[in-house]
Order: sequence, then structure tokens, then C-alpha cells
Amino acid sequence: MEINFPQIVGILANFGFPVMVAIYLLIRFEKRIEGLTEAISQLQQFMKSKL
Repeated sequence: MEINFPQIVGILANFGFPVMVAIYLLIRFEKRIEGLTEAISQLQQFMKSKL
């Protein structure tokens, strides 16, 4: 089975673009996710201290 250039371009267009968008969004939202993780940790500590 031989894969030619148009097939490679088609594969990249169909799979590469969504993967790149997902990677971009994960990198972009990483700081927000870390902030939410820290806030949840602080909330857990606060709730434990009140009980």
C-alpha cells in the first residue's frame, strides 16, 4: 500500500488540526486549571478546620 502526498495532506487535515487545537487549548487553560486546583485545595483545608 503506497501513500501519496495528497493522502498525507488529507490525514493531517483530518487529524492533525484537531490535535493541534486540543494541545493549544490545554496549554492555554493550564494556568486556570492550576488556579482552580489550588482553590479547591484551600477550600478543603478550610472545611477541615471548621469541622
